[in-house]
Amino acid sequence: MQPTALSSSTKAARILATLTLALLALTAQAQDSGNIPDDYYRAEFVILERIVDPSAVEERMGDRKVEPPIQTDEALWVVDRSGNAQTTLNLVPRGDLYLNSAAQRLENSGNYRVLMTAGWYEAFPPDYKGEPLRVELGDWIDSAGQREIEGHITIDRQRYLHVKVHLNHWQQGTNSPAMQPAPTPADGEDPQDGAESDSFVSLQPQMAQPASKPLELVTWIRETRRMRSEEVHFLDSPTIGVLVFFRKVEATD
Repeated sequence: MQPTALSSSTKAARILATLTLALLALTAQAQDSGNIPDDYYRAEFVILERIVDPSAVEERMGDRKVEPPIQTDEALWVVDRSGNAQTTLNLVPRGDLYLNSAAQRLENSGNYRVLMTAGWYEAFPPDYKGEPLRVELGDWIDSAGQREIEGHITIDRQRYLHVKVHLNHWQQGTNSPAMQPAPTPADGEDPQDGAESDSFVSLQPQMAQPASKPLELVTWIRETRRMRSEEVHFLDSPTIGVLVFFRKVEATD
């Protein structure tokens, strides 16, 4: 049996009602004595990867020094080796997010791969100092035992909200074998002799063993951006990008 078609107005009304109920349920969880906390926001993030050959990226960052991952117990989106995503946040269903439609359009364009869409409700009062939120996603790199995109995102508030994005985009490292110069025969020694001395091994060039390099940096994002409520912000590098959106939740919502 085919489902009964609904009119556009009926569909819109049902969607609006569903979103309203979801918002009321979420805000009710955070109510204190019947009041929504001051400076209560819905924070939304989308992390995406541009579909581009890393070799086509003009930036050459393979020799950049990268500090070790920051130690934090908070996770925005961490995908383990088996593909299981973990977070320490109480995330909103993706369908309820303002950025969901933007993420779908980017993915449908064929130019981007959306790696994460996440949002949650939280109070961000003035002088708020957020804990870094760990991010680990993208393809798994066997040689290094980690995801290709890793780092952290931090939300602070002084007078205004600020988001600090610190992400690295890695690829499997390449081996760079170097040619060793051929050893020369010792003085007075006939290179045709069958016997080999300590100073003469072979006339053929010797190849060094490739130096193992499990990771190579493709690009990174190092940016702190002031956030305006109800505006979409985009922080990016040649291969990865982050969409950010904040909406302040008022008591009348």
